[in-house]
Amino acid sequence: MCGIVGHVGPLNSTSPAGTPGSGRSLEVLLDGLSRLEYRGYDSAGIALVRPDGAERLTTVKAAGKLDNLRTALDEAAPAPATAGIGHTRWATHGGPTTENAHPHRAGRLAVVHNGIIENFRSLRAEVEAAGRTLVSATDTEVVAHLLDLDFTARLADAGQDTDAVDPGSATTTLVESMRAVTARLEGTFALLAVTELAPGAIVAARRSSPLVIGLGEGENFLGSDVAAFVAFTARAAEVDDDQVLLLTADSVTVWDADGKVVTPREWEVSWDASAAVKGGYETFMDKEIHDQPTAVADTLLGRVNDRGELVLDEMRIDPSVLRSVDKIIVVACGTAAYAGHVAKYAIEHWCRIPVEIELAHEFRYRDPIVSEKTLTVAISQSGETMDTIQAIRHAREQGSRVLAIVNTYGSTIAREADAVLYTHAGPEVAVASTKAFLAQITACYLLGLYLAQLRGNKWPDEVADYLENLGQMPAKLERLLAEQEDMVRELGAQMADQTSFLFLGRHVGYPVALEGALKLKEVAYVHAEGFAAGELKHGPIALVEEGLPVFVIVPTPRRPVLHDKVISNIQEVRARGARTIVIAEEGDEAVTPFADTVIRIPATPTLMWPLLTVVPLQIFAAALAKAKGLDVDQPRNLAKSVTVE
Repeated sequence: MCGIVGHVGPLNSTSPAGTPGSGRSLEVLLDGLSRLEYRGYDSAGIALVRPDGAERLTTVKAAGKLDNLRTALDEAAPAPATAGIGHTRWATHGGPTTENAHPHRAGRLAVVHNGIIENFRSLRAEVEAAGRTLVSATDTEVVAHLLDLDFTARLADAGQDTDAVDPGSATTTLVESMRAVTARLEGTFALLAVTELAPGAIVAARRSSPLVIGLGEGENFLGSDVAAFVAFTARAAEVDDDQVLLLTADSVTVWDADGKVVTPREWEVSWDASAAVKGGYETFMDKEIHDQPTAVADTLLGRVNDRGELVLDEMRIDPSVLRSVDKIIVVACGTAAYAGHVAKYAIEHWCRIPVEIELAHEFRYRDPIVSEKTLTVAISQSGETMDTIQAIRHAREQGSRVLAIVNTYGSTIAREADAVLYTHAGPEVAVASTKAFLAQITACYLLGLYLAQLRGNKWPDEVADYLENLGQMPAKLERLLAEQEDMVRELGAQMADQTSFLFLGRHVGYPVALEGALKLKEVAYVHAEGFAAGELKHGPIALVEEGLPVFVIVPTPRRPVLHDKVISNIQEVRARGARTIVIAEEGDEAVTPFADTVIRIPATPTLMWPLLTVVPLQIFAAALAKAKGLDVDQPRNLAKSVTVE
């Protein structure tokens, strides 16, 4: 959702890319906001603080895309600053207007915020009763005024003149105010505040909303994720829930909920700024489709120890607990949920443990049956999906252990889980997920094989065989892209006028059909539905009419029962006038008489079929959307990381 970036450092840029006269903070903020565009937004703004002059605190904001903010900055270029905060907003409270855009000012400070304050109505009444006039409909402006009211009261109590206050005293007071105000907030937040009375500092706080520190030389950074500052430093540190921090050019101080100074955990960012640009492709989605062989390969790396045993990244669950698990519940949303559907087939087959797939936003509201023998598996690319966070918290309250499959190191879900399996897919910028989906499926397979190994369901040589097959997938993906991409893209361009599509699959082809339909809805804005092929005769076949495009994922002929059933389904829709686009294995000529178009996939074991069959559906969706002139990377109404419920 919203993107946040903060910077404290020198007045002038030390980067060759810096615009003369713009100042270092402005350069960092605009670069960071650009890299956070993938999160989805409808307005943007910045606040800059300079050490002297009549107007030491400047805010500039605009509705719409970042280009509108850049235009506003060109019209009234701010002076170089020693600190700044920036924000891209995805509307929750109040529409996408300039008035509702962040930062929000109150008195002599400015605030940006990611999250939702659930008790803002009562707090707004309190602020208005104190004589403050609010100009926006946001919950954030309420927080800004609460912070300023507390800040000015503390300065007055200490006998400090706000026109002559020492910057050090102002900084200390703002930290105290941030702690006092955030203790009263209900909901989620990552808050950054600056004041002209302390021009070399940012004070921040976090609860259940992403915030990461970037550690530089003579400057420091904050961001919703490391993409915000990866062009400037590879050193990062995490911020935990209910911590308050003070950022200056030379130091970072973090306090826990009890007011005790703590040392944040640091790590090195493993990818550089070039990973967050398009790399020669027309769109990020195109780039990330082509990143998939590497994403799968990297997710498989380093998973086997010297004894030939599978190992996960951060396992804090005793093996005896995992051996006693009698049910697995996968909680996820959207594409991640479809990865969970694939996992169900594999884990139940390999481990003989029942697996339930739950949409995270429904899970805790239906009184689920969860116990200490339940393993809850949370799947999330960002690790910050609020629905999934709340689901795992509910599961833990019921005694379940939680294993997270996430792509973002140090994310909330990773920190709150009992075990973590990272998908090493690198940053995914396009809103519509591609490489994260394949990496999540790969990680689910690793989890299933790990449990089968641990519980004795599979012999070591059987596990090794499955791993060998998985290890062949990156090369097969490369071949698929090389041999089929151009044909699939041409097909997408040809069908840009179509307004409805069906997707059919059986077994692991069913979640692939669901994902194929979702991709088309996300980026091309057309009606698309995925069905289990056997369900066709129970109602959906009524949708089939002359010329309707129907994608069919055909199982390998080596599973003849499944294969023959799907061939029958193709005949059923073709007989009613459908245009059939069939995804089938190389050498499967049984499909040819019934297919208008055949997309060929390298021969692959059934359970690993989704890693290949979904790729043409991703390519098709992107091509059709581009043929319609749509923004493939930032579809309307969508955001990359859904950090509100």
